[in-house]
Amino acid sequence: MDLETGAPLPSRLHVDGGSSDGRRVHGADRYNGGRWKDMVMAYRTLGVVFGGLVTSPLYVYPSMNLKSPSEQDYLGIYGIMFWTLTLIGVVKYVCIALNADDHGEGGTFALYSLLCRHTNIGILPSRKADSVTNAAHANPSVGTENRSRLGICIERSMTARRIVLFIAILGMCMLIGDGILTPAISVLSAMDGLRGPLPSIHKSAVEALSAVVLIALFLLQKYGTARVSFLFSPIMASWTFTTPIIGVYSFLRYYPGIFKSISPKYIVHFFLRNGKTGWQLLGGTALCITGSEAMFADLGHFNKRSIQIAFLFSIYPSLVLTYAGQTAYLIRNPNDHSDGFYKFVPGPVYWPMFTIATLAAIVASQSLISATFSVIKQSVVLDYFPRVKVVHTSRHKEGEVYSPETNYILMLLCVAVILGFGDGKELGNAFGVVVILVMLITTILLTLVMIIIWRIPLIISALYFVPFSIVEGAYASAVCTKILEGGWLPFAVSVILAFIMFGWYYGRQRKLEYELANKITLECLGEVLERPEIQRVPGLCFFYSNIQNGLTPILGHYIQNMRSLHRVTIFTTLRYLLVAKVAPNERIIITRLGLNGVYGCVIQYGYADFLNLEGDDFVTQVTNSLRAHIENSEGLSPAYVEEEIMLLERAKEAGVVHVRGKTRFYVGKDTSLFDRILLGFYEFLHSNCRSALPAMGIPLQQRMEIGMLYKA
Repeated sequence: MDLETGAPLPSRLHVDGGSSDGRRVHGADRYNGGRWKDMVMAYRTLGVVFGGLVTSPLYVYPSMNLKSPSEQDYLGIYGIMFWTLTLIGVVKYVCIALNADDHGEGGTFALYSLLCRHTNIGILPSRKADSVTNAAHANPSVGTENRSRLGICIERSMTARRIVLFIAILGMCMLIGDGILTPAISVLSAMDGLRGPLPSIHKSAVEALSAVVLIALFLLQKYGTARVSFLFSPIMASWTFTTPIIGVYSFLRYYPGIFKSISPKYIVHFFLRNGKTGWQLLGGTALCITGSEAMFADLGHFNKRSIQIAFLFSIYPSLVLTYAGQTAYLIRNPNDHSDGFYKFVPGPVYWPMFTIATLAAIVASQSLISATFSVIKQSVVLDYFPRVKVVHTSRHKEGEVYSPETNYILMLLCVAVILGFGDGKELGNAFGVVVILVMLITTILLTLVMIIIWRIPLIISALYFVPFSIVEGAYASAVCTKILEGGWLPFAVSVILAFIMFGWYYGRQRKLEYELANKITLECLGEVLERPEIQRVPGLCFFYSNIQNGLTPILGHYIQNMRSLHRVTIFTTLRYLLVAKVAPNERIIITRLGLNGVYGCVIQYGYADFLNLEGDDFVTQVTNSLRAHIENSEGLSPAYVEEEIMLLERAKEAGVVHVRGKTRFYVGKDTSLFDRILLGFYEFLHSNCRSALPAMGIPLQQRMEIGMLYKA
């Protein structure tokens, strides 16, 4: 564990040194300890990260609209699935994408924040200065001739910056859509196995039972992913290592030469023979790689090496062998594709495999649920999404989070999808749209990271972008033909989420623009405090503001009505940087504002930081930092320093109050229709979201809210 950032260090970077009892730790011992830790974490990833990916054999073949398929058709389909797993799973995600983490965090928003830290592509006014500062800190070449030309072009074009932001937002929205569909299709496909040996069971009974199982799963989420993975990893290990055994048995029995289909000629012949129908079937084969985006988005829950070990040595071989066995069975039984998984399971082990499949489908839902919690937290702290409650479920791993509101909304949507769709093919169509579009968005953002941050030459970057964009573009074109057959669902969810995010972003932008245009200068504050009618009352006041260069307009409104200001007033700004974690020594920054008893305080956090400042602890940490700042100030006499510290102590003893503005937009008759709609929607979101202060555990009796209207 990094003592400054709290981030887990990769095992190969562990620092040489002694053990806690003074003994020297040898390099081999450290290596073996780190390797063992990675193996344990790799085992835990089975229960959280790979559930959706490794259970895809449950619904891939049933989702395909096959009509009288031949042996050559099945060989072509298996070839497509093999190379999809190899190129997208191994090459793209394991070898490339997992290296594009932002201080241990993954996902589309992590890629966006990584770009913001190295280039000035932020949109919000409060982010522009931050992104420049962060870029200069993270990349010394920023501001010199060594900067990427593509990065400079994006910086200079507001349209390009908005497009990059829109792509990141769309990726997040699609991933949340994935979190809705994965539990629904996984559990429903597994429970449908009841209807094989028990045909008297009605389809509606299977749907109701699936809904009950999902509700129970969502109710377990509040206990955190560490406890969940402890319960689920053994289940997923059983699934991961039993399905390939059945797969090997199946292809040895039905079609030993199945692996000849790895040759690209079978794929070419498949498309030449089937034409448009073969192209449309890509929508079904795309499901074989579903859940791979969670492998990237869940990076903050584990680490890169553990995910790579788990995928390369268990998940990838398991899928290759399982699909080989399924395909071999279907070559000899070509019309059983509608129940492609359970039909290829031998009779003596049917019920044990049904039990394992059902439990594995439950676990499969966990991977996207955890990923959804992660991306929601990232977007909230970056101020692109309304504030919702985010609970850190682990004291040792900041990436393990849980959001109650998000959890229950997902639960309701998943149950609605099961009861509303029911049919596996329609769910498969909707699922395929989400899977491919999220992958395509990751490819675009990852290419920008390669060119702008990694400084990989354009030609080499094109060797990544062109092949993957062609493959994923072909998949996307196929799944988009299924929009009317269930594919509309993820688009509807994404549009609603994108409208929420854009409405929130637009309202925050307009509010910041107003505050920057009407901010109060220190000179103006000094003149106001010199007026005889303005009193300095005993006590310590934390006055919260969204701007740093200047003082919020609410301050003038407060002084004008209260005719006073506390003896010690600390103007506090919660500043979320476009980084994952902020070092503790940079967490609280104190400045003197040149007025007696008036100070500035900036509390800096990254989107993966744990907000552990609670009530009195928060006050104590800030006052301790202020005392240290006063003591270390140059040019002050010891008597003046002692007097200032005594003033601080007396103010703290007199009482602490936390003042924040509660501003609203005044929408007049001269306001445009666009602003009326967007700002009205923002006010609705703002009035129903959580306050920023409860996150720090501030007691209710110490809070004060000052209302003010901003003219739109």
